[in-house]
Amino acid sequence: MSERILDLAQLVVSELVTNASKYAPGPIVLRLRRAEAVVEVEVWDSHPEIPVAERADPYRVGRHGLEIVKAVAAELTVLPEAAGKRVTARIDLRPSA
Repeated sequence: MSERILDLAQLVVSELVTNASKYAPGPIVLRLRRAEAVVEVEVWDSHPEIPVAERADPYRVGRHGLEIVKAVAAELTVLPEAAGKRVTARIDLRPSA
């Protein structure tokens, strides 16, 4: 795996886990896996609210985590669970065009 992909995966993990630890009252589960041509970063937390990326604002201090993840991930999904939610970011392993 390239250094670029490792850096992106580390960034996505950092942003998603930081958000979960900041907003969720209970445990957090992190799962990393390579699936076909992507790296999946999946974070489950106990907070039921579905996060929404705010509109880009270069003057806003903080709250850019989901914007960052959306910018670097090929796909981002947020699914409600019976308790909490599951956020999955997929990072494309194929070289950029």
